[in-house]
Amino acid sequence: MKVESLKENVGALWDNLAEGWRSLTRFAAGALTRFKPGAQTQLPAKSEMDEDFFLPSRNWAVLGADVFEDEERVVVRLELPGMDKSDLRVEVRGDTLDISGEKRFEREGTQGRWRVMQCAYGSFQRKVPLPVPVRADGARATYKNGVLRIELPKAAPGKPLPMSVPVE
Repeated sequence: MKVESLKENVGALWDNLAEGWRSLTRFAAGALTRFKPGAQTQLPAKSEMDEDFFLPSRNWAVLGADVFEDEERVVVRLELPGMDKSDLRVEVRGDTLDISGEKRFEREGTQGRWRVMQCAYGSFQRKVPLPVPVRADGARATYKNGVLRIELPKAAPGKPLPMSVPVE
């Protein structure tokens, strides 16, 4: 009898784990972003790093986003620490906000070795679905303290055109 009870408990545990994983991937799938070495990235050579710590996963990062909506606008906030606003590009493409850029690696000196490197560097692209149609021509983007904030006025449904938004 104990074996049957154990089987049931393991089955229920597995079902809960599987459902939790599905929920997590649905919720966070858009936030997981790949960083690819770009022209300006300038990562250290493997010879400058400890072999034991080198992880290919350093090319992935979670770029957390908040999307807020009120009666007049949609506001998107995206955490992008360690970047320069001139390296960011923001475009509105229909019902999607397309954010791309390149996070450059900054050297600490000419001597020494990297012991731990957990930050992602390189070019990236992050797409954020917008909950309602917006007016791209009225969009405003600012970058302050590592947070990109894009304010988009709501629009009546129609056929929007792609438009770039300058980052201030």
